[in-house]
Amino acid sequence: MEPEVVAEDTGLGEGPVWCPDGTLVITSVDRGVLLRIWPETGRKEVVADTAGSPNAAQLASDGGFIVTQAGGHDLSPYAPSASATRPPGSAVFYQEPAGPRPTASGLQRVLPDGSVRYVANEGFMAPNDLTVAADGTVYFTDPPILNPPTNRELLQGRVWALRPDGRLQLVADGYYYCNGIALGADGVPIVVERSGLQRVFPDGSKEWVIESMGAGSGDGICVDVEGRIYAPFNPQRGVKVIEDGKEVDFLPVPQGPPGVVTNCCFGGSDMRTLFVNDAFHGRVLAWESMPSPGLPLHPWPVPA
Repeated sequence: MEPEVVAEDTGLGEGPVWCPDGTLVITSVDRGVLLRIWPETGRKEVVADTAGSPNAAQLASDGGFIVTQAGGHDLSPYAPSASATRPPGSAVFYQEPAGPRPTASGLQRVLPDGSVRYVANEGFMAPNDLTVAADGTVYFTDPPILNPPTNRELLQGRVWALRPDGRLQLVADGYYYCNGIALGADGVPIVVERSGLQRVFPDGSKEWVIESMGAGSGDGICVDVEGRIYAPFNPQRGVKVIEDGKEVDFLPVPQGPPGVVTNCCFGGSDMRTLFVNDAFHGRVLAWESMPSPGLPLHPWPVPA
């Protein structure tokens, strides 16, 4: 099943979120902006300028968004102009990435008018992905900056919770490089750790859904109403479908220059379209008519 290209020239795309008006909003990590995309036409426009490296977004109850801000990555080593310093066959942007515009790492709120405020901006490394629970709690991953530690004894990655009353709580730590996060069908957060998936419980304990999906690493994830997990995976450049702890399908991205697929979400009028960022190529891909619709997501309740 070949995916359709629904947008191009998005920079390093991450954190897609389907909106009630029939558009898709993604983060552009290297450009430091949120982009709104009209999948039927490929039209896009800037929703907000967050600076830094916005990574994930989720709808807010006022029509805005809550965003994980990683602070501002220097992606020049992956630029075409730096190809002489990289191993043959390694991933490279389709064009020069935008230069970093550093800002504080943390959680940002994008208001409906496009203005940006911080919800929390102290004590974080590089917040990556987020999900919102039914009670309004925002769970988000906070791995080391850009790359995992070279010393594997330094397990610094963390999962935080922002409670509806504004309290920040450390839920779990000791991760090598926690990346994507989503709620399972039972409401328990699922975290991408290295090449596997782990459930994370309120007491901080962890349980493997699948310890390894193969040689490589996962990124963001989304879940359908049957509990199947859709996990972009590299270097294969495709989406692994996990059910009951086993890989049951693989959706390959068409072959081309080495790249990286990042995060994904369900959308479309029937919530059966799977959108995935083919990030280093600056594209958004879509697989239509998936077996089941995506699990409904909860908007973040904006504090009164």
